[in-house]
Amino acid sequence: MMILRPIQESDYPALLNIAHESGHGFTSLPVNEELLQKKIARSVASFGKQADKPFDEGYLFVLEDTETGEVVGTSGIEAAVGLDDAFYHYHLSKVIHSSRTLNVYKAVDILTLCNDYTGATELCTLFLKDGYRKGSNGKLLSRSRFMFINQHRARFAETVIAEMRGVSNEQGESPFWQWLEEHFFSMDFPTADYLTGIGQKVFIAELMPKYPIYVNLLSEEAQAVIGEVHDNTRPAIELLKSEGFTFNGYVDIFDAGPTVEAKVSNIRTVCNSEKRTVKIGDSQGGFPVMVANDKLVDYRAAVIELTLSDDNEITLAPHVAAALKVEEGDQVSLVKI
Repeated sequence: MMILRPIQESDYPALLNIAHESGHGFTSLPVNEELLQKKIARSVASFGKQADKPFDEGYLFVLEDTETGEVVGTSGIEAAVGLDDAFYHYHLSKVIHSSRTLNVYKAVDILTLCNDYTGATELCTLFLKDGYRKGSNGKLLSRSRFMFINQHRARFAETVIAEMRGVSNEQGESPFWQWLEEHFFSMDFPTADYLTGIGQKVFIAELMPKYPIYVNLLSEEAQAVIGEVHDNTRPAIELLKSEGFTFNGYVDIFDAGPTVEAKVSNIRTVCNSEKRTVKIGDSQGGFPVMVANDKLVDYRAAVIELTLSDDNEITLAPHVAAALKVEEGDQVSLVKI
């Protein structure tokens, strides 16, 4: 059985292994032992904190195979970005160059450095090991965060964003960054990506071009990857699109990967979720349903095959109820997969 739960201090070796496996471009999990330990400690503190509005909390979840005890994936939520450190994007927009006298009219794409998503809640750190990219595992790892946000709305902003990994090759080279490196920086993409991941972002403010960049001045290779995702990220962005997330022209400043956004109240999982009361008993199979308890520190979510009745109850087998940390009479949220 696959269970999603908050990360624990004992999960550090598994998180380090995931950081190694995730590779270049996965900014939120740099291979840095001290930083990863701090991320875990911050998450544990965030789950245990009393909060009535989003601030600097960071929630990190892991997906555990209960049969083996192996941690096979991770996902996270940043309650509010950019409140204690600037949060940068490029915004893709247009300017018009026209002259009636010369009968010239031309629309030109530009990239403008901005901090427009300051204060938004961010979905982050989504990674699932190769052997487990099947069934409902990816959906559980991603969509269970929407259940958590919905159950603890005061802890999160109304706008939710997700930065999608942009195009880079196996050596970690990004066509977009190569153009920036050539004209503005003297460091390669993996180094810049790593520095950002460990929180050293001052070089962005110091060296990033502060005036709009005309897209047609970029190399053809750099232009081609603006707003495009890494092949490994395609399932993730398709899932978010199916949830109602949209791309509104914001891209990552390093690899030009797209950032997508949605209002919490418009997210499909949030709109379609319902509350039911737990009954413990024999549970017959049916169709896959994602079930989550309403706890904080003891949050649990799983995908279970169930037949739903017309009443407001849900019958869970004893071992499933134990895994979800619920008892008879407790409330759970569920949504059909």
